[in-house]
Amino acid sequence: MSWIQTYLGKQFWPLAPRAEDLDILDIAHSLSLQCRFNGHSRVFYSVADHSVRVADNLPRDLALWGLLHDAAEAYLGDLSRPLKSQVEARWFNDAEDRLLKVIAETYGLVWPMPSQVRAVDDVLLVTEARDLMVEPPADWFLEAEPLTGHIEPLGPAAAEALFLERYEALR
Repeated sequence: MSWIQTYLGKQFWPLAPRAEDLDILDIAHSLSLQCRFNGHSRVFYSVADHSVRVADNLPRDLALWGLLHDAAEAYLGDLSRPLKSQVEARWFNDAEDRLLKVIAETYGLVWPMPSQVRAVDDVLLVTEARDLMVEPPADWFLEAEPLTGHIEPLGPAAAEALFLERYEALR
């Protein structure tokens, strides 16, 4: 089987993505049920919740990119950063880039993803690590400074609703 079934019941070919098969409702729902840190956080914290926070910390012209920066995970899942950095993961990174490019074209975003989005993603990563993980056994070697506020994660339904609300506001 070379396709997945989405939340809305559509067929989606993750290795041959087409714009007409994307749906923001599928993306929001899937990301709201996927936990950051491969589920190793102290509490459930969804990729949808994370994505809204990235969008909220970017200027308006980049906020939609922030909201959709992890949208490929709705169709491909995710690999942790240590795995993605390995040469053996090139096939996954290529598939993710192909899908993100289709997402960018579909939602009117510039390609490639602006570096400012990655920078804010790193700020959220260190903030999330501080607020949602146990004390690390070693330094993660991340250079970003965390946000001053504390993260209180939303449940899946609230994260999905907020993701869709932000999407509508940014369109």
